[in-house]
Amino acid sequence: MFRESEKERTNKLNTCLAKILNGMKPPEDLTVSQWADKNRRLTSESSAEVGKWRTSRTPYMFDILDSFTDPLIEHIVVVAASQVGKSETINNMVGYCIDQDPGPILLIQPTIDDVKRYSEMRIAPMIRETRCLKRKVADPKSRDTANTKRQKSFPGGVLVMTGSNVAHDLSSMPIRYVFGDERDRWAKSAGSEGDPWELAVARTRTFYNKKMVEVSTPTVKGASAIENSYNLGTMERWKTACPHCGKYVEIKFDNIRFEYEADEKGDKKIFHITELFYVCPECGGISDEHTMKSQPAKWVATVPEAKEHHKTRSFWLTAWVSPWATWESIILQFLQAGTDSAKLQVVYNTQFGELWEERGDMASEDDVMARREVYEAEVPDGVLLLTCGVDTQDDRLEYEVVGHRRYGETWGIKKGVILGRPDTEEVWERLDEVLSHKYKFKSGVSLQISLTFIDEGGHFTQEVRQHCLARQYDHVFAIKGANRPDIPYTAPPKKQKIVVNGKVIGQVWVYEIGVNAGKQKIVDNLRVQSPGANYCHFPLRDDYGKQFFKQLMSEHLAYVPKLKHPWQWQKIPGHERNEAFDIRNYNLAACEILSPDWDAIEQKLRTAKPGEENASIPMKEKKAKPRKRKKSEFYDDW
Repeated sequence: MFRESEKERTNKLNTCLAKILNGMKPPEDLTVSQWADKNRRLTSESSAEVGKWRTSRTPYMFDILDSFTDPLIEHIVVVAASQVGKSETINNMVGYCIDQDPGPILLIQPTIDDVKRYSEMRIAPMIRETRCLKRKVADPKSRDTANTKRQKSFPGGVLVMTGSNVAHDLSSMPIRYVFGDERDRWAKSAGSEGDPWELAVARTRTFYNKKMVEVSTPTVKGASAIENSYNLGTMERWKTACPHCGKYVEIKFDNIRFEYEADEKGDKKIFHITELFYVCPECGGISDEHTMKSQPAKWVATVPEAKEHHKTRSFWLTAWVSPWATWESIILQFLQAGTDSAKLQVVYNTQFGELWEERGDMASEDDVMARREVYEAEVPDGVLLLTCGVDTQDDRLEYEVVGHRRYGETWGIKKGVILGRPDTEEVWERLDEVLSHKYKFKSGVSLQISLTFIDEGGHFTQEVRQHCLARQYDHVFAIKGANRPDIPYTAPPKKQKIVVNGKVIGQVWVYEIGVNAGKQKIVDNLRVQSPGANYCHFPLRDDYGKQFFKQLMSEHLAYVPKLKHPWQWQKIPGHERNEAFDIRNYNLAACEILSPDWDAIEQKLRTAKPGEENASIPMKEKKAKPRKRKKSEFYDDW
């Protein structure tokens, strides 16, 4: 029988000890970018450039990658366009963890199908072509059942890959590293268990040295998860030194200038760029693409203190600085998208690296907010008439007082909220203070509200009707909105019953408002840029802050082809509340109902003396006649 020699036994023992000692060696003192430069090789399966990884090819990657090895940072957020190497951000960090600082890793994709593709096209080639990883992660085709397409075991840890909608995978085991890819495409909830990101982050709490990384292309403004995460961090932008003035500026679509020609070929247009350059927003200097991409560049933080306070660095990157995407290719995609909003959104998100705001040709809320002005008095000169619109909610009344002038010019006078249930007297007493207030011009002349419309929708219809009946001689009326496209904006009111505890206790006039027509009027008016006909004035005050404009511009007209009436007003994603939009609608309807004699009102205000009480402009009143009332005589009870 063959027996091993002493030398063979010694060699085997040395080999075994060597493996043990190698496993006990401390990791190299490398940053992620240094590790990637030393070890990574790119393949045609996952990259446009094959061969050794070079972080210097994408200088903006140094800070992103190396923030992972910064002990002060726990949370990294990367908002990035396509063709800037954002997937390799995750790959390099995951590879570094497996090789240098092992621990349990959770990598989350939007869906399980995305997981399978990512594992096959990204993770598998990285492991196969990176020697230090190949030695540590078994081939999934081997008998090692611990290594599959969704799970990779390695000494000291495991990589688990799952979809954002798989609740069990997100809440089962402690995790040191969490990577979230394409965050804006994630499910809103993992089954019935809530936000997938929060579920994943909760699993890192037992680790003092945890790391959380979110990466995504941006999507829709106000509804973007990655935008919200970015705002929690340092909010860094990659800025390039202008070759003319030396100031660091971000290359954005707004500052790209181009000329083009278009050839018609059948039903398609073929575009040719004839001129393309960049204009510095600081000095107006003109530069070409090669010059700008060759200039010094750096990350500039808007909130640098977030690094210390929130342990979060956040980066925003566009394709204008990509070494693989030319400006011409980006502009051609923009031109080819034409007016197709779905295609344009893809270009804005994936190429411009910008959030998309689903407004069609609506004005921007930031632009409208920027037009706010300082009023010299409670009521600016030019206002001839005041109305008030009130929205009824279960726990409050929201109102806006609006000033009007001929040709549709308006002024926001006062926006407020009265907290409390609409079935309590205190709420209505506080509303009375708003409605009875004498709003003063700079001259001292006062103006009162002429007509108030209160929405009776919701759970307090009968209470609203009761309180409007008690105030109808102060020109306070209940309204109900109708959103069918065939309903006129305003029409004569109709008598409606007031029912309390199943009994009819009276009747009240109720207006039906065709809210669709009013919404279009508001949107059209907000586009007007210069004071005058249809222009909207707003005061530079806190009650007309960002939340007001977000609500005011909360809906857009969308085409839904399957419906009988395909054009529908829909809320813009991220704009769940629309009270200001509805209230402004009630105000415009009130002004239209009044049909004021602008010349007479203007003359009355011109001759009024300072301090003199100037009554509101009343609606026409007719005395009731002792005969049977016709439907057309709806003024009789006013």
